[in-house]
Amino acid sequence: MPNSDFDQQIDRSGTYSLKYDARKRLFGREDAIPLWVADMDFAAPEAVTKALTTRAQHPLYGYSEYPQALYEATQAWFLHRHQWQIESEHILICPGVVPSLHASIMALTEKHDQVIAQPPVYFPFFSAVTETQRELVLNPLRLVDDYYQINFEQLAKQAAAGAKMLLLCSPHNPAGRVWSESELHTLLDIARQYQLIIISDEIHADLVFTGQKHIPLAKLAEDVPVITAVSASKTFNIAGLGMSMLIVPNAEHKKAIEAVFNSWHVSAANPFSIEATIAAYREGEQWLDDLMVYLQQTYQWVRQYFAEHLPAIRVLPLQSTYLLWLDCHALQLDDKQLRTFFVQQAGVAMNPGIMFGDAGSGFMRMNIASPRAIIEQACQQIVQAWKNMG
Repeated sequence: MPNSDFDQQIDRSGTYSLKYDARKRLFGREDAIPLWVADMDFAAPEAVTKALTTRAQHPLYGYSEYPQALYEATQAWFLHRHQWQIESEHILICPGVVPSLHASIMALTEKHDQVIAQPPVYFPFFSAVTETQRELVLNPLRLVDDYYQINFEQLAKQAAAGAKMLLLCSPHNPAGRVWSESELHTLLDIARQYQLIIISDEIHADLVFTGQKHIPLAKLAEDVPVITAVSASKTFNIAGLGMSMLIVPNAEHKKAIEAVFNSWHVSAANPFSIEATIAAYREGEQWLDDLMVYLQQTYQWVRQYFAEHLPAIRVLPLQSTYLLWLDCHALQLDDKQLRTFFVQQAGVAMNPGIMFGDAGSGFMRMNIASPRAIIEQACQQIVQAWKNMG
């Protein structure tokens, strides 16, 4: 018996929801179906809501510290779900993955050092490099038979030329790839040979479909310095509570990153984010299992629908996340025209692929983590809009 009704349509307007309440400002119309920013339109696990309600009933919301229960719940989750033994002294609690990228880059590289990103990729990877005055080096992924692959030859040359750090997205956003053990070992071989530090953003680690297996890079790393970003936020739809963690086995690296965070005077020690994370990791597993079944069915429906009704929109195979990568090249629209078509003609707000780097040109990213009726309506509007244009 599912413990959440993923078909339930919950009105989020007026809740200061970025996904909904920013539509007019960002897309020019507030009635577009919002399938853009990566949060879900599903109620969080009941255990999370219960934990937050119980904590809210205590009328004091002062400064908090991180309890041992938070570390233990995190360790137990990753050991159980990913067979990854994390030492408590390696855990650094942070106010989000994006700030963690900035802090890690600032702590472990110098200004003008080269940092590698692999587009098309989550766009804060680019700004985390450029805004910290490092040199952004691009190692574009190669699309081969509908699956993205890492260009290891180019990566090795870039590392040999002096790049200090690689930002890895694993599982990959927006392509939905789950990197294989063989690919990860090749990556580590390059890092080992050229003393490359790897920051592995594994925030989507739990959102992996049947038949796929996410392998935490740090499990394979041995003597390679790997820093892993994790969070309950994407898994359990609690991103607005603002907590993530860095797993930093190297004590000197951890100390350096902590020093950057301390200089910013920021903290994730929010009483509500603490309670939500503990509850999610302790009691959210069945909810997650039910969610992944629902998402996989939605993905399969969308892929079949476009294949039958508008094959010019090609849905690339999805191995993880709830973010579809739509190849729209056959529509023969440039990136500006693509955005206009989807928003103005179809009434659907998605992320243009070009946001994820030049390698994303001609693509759109579609968030399918909404009740299926909403996803079906969006797809139907897209198909009808294209027919109207013809």
